[in-house]
Amino acid sequence: MTRPLLEISNLTTELGEGPAAVRAVDHVSFSISRGETFALLGESGCGKSMTALSIMRLLPRPAGHIREGSVRLDGEDLLCLPEMAMRWVRGGRIGMIFQEPMTSLNPVMTVGQQIGEALQLHKGLRGAAMRDRTRELLDAVGIPDSVRRVKEYPHQLSGGMKQRVMIAMALAGEPDLLIADEPTTALDVTIQAQVLDLLQQLQQDTGMAMLLITHDLGVVANLVDRLAVMYAGEIVESGDRERFFSAPLHPYSQQLFESLPDMLKRDRPLTQIPGTVPPLNERFDHCRFAERCGRAWTQCEQAVPTWQDLSDGRGVRCFLYEAAVEQPESAKPAAEWQEAVAVKPPGERLLQVTDLRMHFPMHKGVLRRVAGYIYAVDGVDMQIARGETLALVGESGCGKTTVGKAILQLLRPTTGQVNFAGTELTTLKGEALRKRRSDFQIIFQDPFSSMNPRMRVAEIIEEGMVAQQVGGNAAERQAIIQQLLEKVGLRPEHSRRYPHEFSGGQRQRICVARALAVQPRLIVCDETTSALDVSVQAQILNLLKSLQHDLGLSYLFITHNLSVVAYLADRVAVMYLGRVVEEGPVEVVLASPRHPYTEALISAVPQVDPASRRDIIRLTGDLPSPVNPPEGCHFHPRCPRAEPRCQSAYPAKTRIDDAHWVKCHLVE
Repeated sequence: MTRPLLEISNLTTELGEGPAAVRAVDHVSFSISRGETFALLGESGCGKSMTALSIMRLLPRPAGHIREGSVRLDGEDLLCLPEMAMRWVRGGRIGMIFQEPMTSLNPVMTVGQQIGEALQLHKGLRGAAMRDRTRELLDAVGIPDSVRRVKEYPHQLSGGMKQRVMIAMALAGEPDLLIADEPTTALDVTIQAQVLDLLQQLQQDTGMAMLLITHDLGVVANLVDRLAVMYAGEIVESGDRERFFSAPLHPYSQQLFESLPDMLKRDRPLTQIPGTVPPLNERFDHCRFAERCGRAWTQCEQAVPTWQDLSDGRGVRCFLYEAAVEQPESAKPAAEWQEAVAVKPPGERLLQVTDLRMHFPMHKGVLRRVAGYIYAVDGVDMQIARGETLALVGESGCGKTTVGKAILQLLRPTTGQVNFAGTELTTLKGEALRKRRSDFQIIFQDPFSSMNPRMRVAEIIEEGMVAQQVGGNAAERQAIIQQLLEKVGLRPEHSRRYPHEFSGGQRQRICVARALAVQPRLIVCDETTSALDVSVQAQILNLLKSLQHDLGLSYLFITHNLSVVAYLADRVAVMYLGRVVEEGPVEVVLASPRHPYTEALISAVPQVDPASRRDIIRLTGDLPSPVNPPEGCHFHPRCPRAEPRCQSAYPAKTRIDDAHWVKCHLVE
């Protein structure tokens, strides 16, 4: 039998010393063969990234250390190598793509210099040979005009391009193994599809093995050969992709699948995994998933399940598969779906936006003369009824967030009308506008950066109430805060804690409570579930849907996750380069898109169910600059169906029916 390229045996990694040490990786074992793609799947905090850092011996110092185990690369134990030898392994035999490219790239070095460092260290290239090889790598990862790009800095590149530069740096040493840590998290679906295609093509060309770390089931379903599911520092299930997606074994894996949003679950709450991952400084004498498991019984709370190798090549750590354990009759699948939520029809029109434009001037020279404009939002029309959710989707940089801020008058529109419940917001100023701010609120994409780290939760929520004179005296406000925390699924004692003491999902719930505190009628949700685990995402979506049902809230839901749109939204508007190109009922637009850009977005969404997968429509290039948008239809340089007339005139609005319209010459 051929020896695996990478063999990990009983790897145990700790942060800290003594009884309080955090065991981030606990007796983890798996192997990867040459040319194989292996995935580590699980929630944040399960130990996936720490496993990768342990392989590379890049643990945080001085707290991080490997307690026991072995990491063999082609038979050689990396844990026994001196640090000088490991420097040749990192970036040479093993390449790594880190999760956040902007923080991983050096902001004061050009792209060419950063790739050149790896080429000089691991391949000994210098001068013209190094520059030629750098351009070859940029061409290989699909970055156009490599001669110019090598001289640019990271801040001059889009998110997708920065991720491609990270891939080029990882490939510079021609590695045998590539570790990709969440390589597509928070990327647009079109860019995500490009990155995944690129990784697959490079793997075929070079024959390298790949360790993919992700929490995205759709990415795993489309890319990997085998996988392992991690929970609380240990592997709870492993096997090949086909068997896993046809019939997951561990209750944790099953509940991850049930948490996924889609069109068929619109009339019922998503199954959510209660609680959070247990703290890893605990020494477990029971099943780690027992407290959150819908199939747990007494045995799960009294003993630690052992690893079971099954006959079909899969393995699982669960008492349900131990033949010697007598299972009670009550050990059955988790509770059925909750009762369907009665869908309330939208009420009267709450928001009407007409010809909204947001043009930012670009200044030049000492006298700061206006040299041009950034056409961030360029003529947007939309309306939202009471109790309705309108989803606004599109690639990063198309103007979605700017639309939300302009509606709320956080940015003053250049031109256009924003009529909210009969009041024209663009004409309000000063105190008159401040008095209306309680009617509309925003939940920002990053909950941690949107809260003051020096304020307790109660103070964060109360701040807006005081400004808007909601709740009367302090005692009444505290009572309302306790009710809000309970409504969003937090406990009363949480009001005395600081933001850093919460998980990502809990911080997002605090932001929801803060928005609700001033009794709004419209909430702008800006990428509210972006980069959240599927289990936490299910909690937030259930919360938003129940609050809408109980309070009659309206949502403008800004996102690039079309699965979330299918579950939550009533209507969807597709935005490209500052303009809405298609709008209609969500079930109509997602099932029968008419604009080529909408078709491309939907085709690029990774699907867990093989029957739901579409042929991906490849879009060439990146989003054009809003400083100098293309003549005619803005999408024509990237459109696979463009015609000569698309280059000369922007298409007018064409109605498919009363609720569905599109701006495209192909349907005029």
